[in-house]
Amino acid sequence: MIVNYTADGWQIIYQQSHALLAAQLAWHWHPFGPTDRWVGLIAAVAQHDDEQQRWDGHYSLTPAGAPANFTLQEFSLEQATGVMRAARFQGQWRSLLTSMHMSFLYESLRGKKKEIDAFLDEQLSQQKLWRKNLKVNKKEAQQAYDLMQWCDRLSLILCRQEIPDMGRTLEISKGPDGQRYEVVAPRDPAQVQVTPWPFAAKQVEVSIEARTLRQLQFRDDEELAAALREAPVETLRWQLYK
Repeated sequence: MIVNYTADGWQIIYQQSHALLAAQLAWHWHPFGPTDRWVGLIAAVAQHDDEQQRWDGHYSLTPAGAPANFTLQEFSLEQATGVMRAARFQGQWRSLLTSMHMSFLYESLRGKKKEIDAFLDEQLSQQKLWRKNLKVNKKEAQQAYDLMQWCDRLSLILCRQEIPDMGRTLEISKGPDGQRYEVVAPRDPAQVQVTPWPFAAKQVEVSIEARTLRQLQFRDDEELAAALREAPVETLRWQLYK
């Protein structure tokens, strides 16, 4: 979950919804490469946060009983393995991009546990095999993954309300064209300027659903899940412009 504290309590955005927002951003880019690979890239973006761990205790809560932001949760080898397992049913291209994302996220954990090292080694080995089978070189694969990572990053910036106030800019990341991209919201956090402009349309609207919890503490995952099922749903929208 992405958890934001607000005047009304907690704003909750599911990570799978954040991934869908990232896919909206990818959809608005100028397509590049063959159609099947472009669609596979969007699928990889949309599903990169699937296979979330089941709530069967206090997994989704902080020690104080508050909803836990995803950054507070430890790496789940079970989830990462599940994401890769699901990707393989959609082919080698989606598997390659998803695997590159696993490497990007978790390579820093190398050396902590043998099981994690084995998982990371498998990703590198499989990436090499998939590139060979697909006749894709490292540069082509990296270009596609750079877009996936760019969309993931901008989606998180929007969901986590990270754009600075007072008209200050924030770097997104380098895009698939190698350029450095920035965002700024000079007047309204829902009116976001992207520089340089990457999208095919002159202006883009994206959205996501969020839930508001007024209860601040929960005894266990079950109570939190029940509250989320009953929570009001709000659609958050952003206008992106040059």
